[in-house]
Amino acid sequence: MLKQQITADGVGKAPGFFSPAYKIDLGNAELIFVTGQQINQNENGQAATLDIAEQTEYVFQQLQSILNAAGATMDDVVKAQIFLTDMNDFPVVSKIREKYFAVSKPASTLVEVNRMVVPGAKIEIEVTAVIEKINARKGAVDE
Repeated sequence: MLKQQITADGVGKAPGFFSPAYKIDLGNAELIFVTGQQINQNENGQAATLDIAEQTEYVFQQLQSILNAAGATMDDVVKAQIFLTDMNDFPVVSKIREKYFAVSKPASTLVEVNRMVVPGAKIEIEVTAVIEKINARKGAVDE
C-alpha cells in the first residue's frame, strides 16, 4: 500500500474532516506527514488553557504520540511548521521546541497567523518525518 492512515490512542479528535497523519511508502523509507496539532478543547469548545507554554507542551506531546503510532520519534522529524497567533510568544515556544528537537534539528518555518480553529489556541505545529523501513535495514545488514 502506498499510503497508510495513522491514528494514535489518546490523541483527541480535532474539529474538521482530515486524518491525523499519513505514512507514505517510498521503498526503502517511509515519509510521515502529521496534521497540525493544537490544544484540546474544553467542554465549552474553547482552548483548554490559554498558557502558551502549556499549549506548546501539549502540542508536542500530541505530535510525539502520533509519530510513535507511525513507528517514528521526534528525532525522525525533518520539517516542522509552527503557527503562532502572537510572535511575542516565540521565546517560550523556542525553548520548548529545542527540548523536543534537540537531536533532529528539522528545517522549520514559523509564522504568525490571525487565529486558530480552536478558539483561544495560540499555537499549531505540523511535522514531516522520515524513517528507514525495518526490512530495508535488515537487508542492508545481511548483504
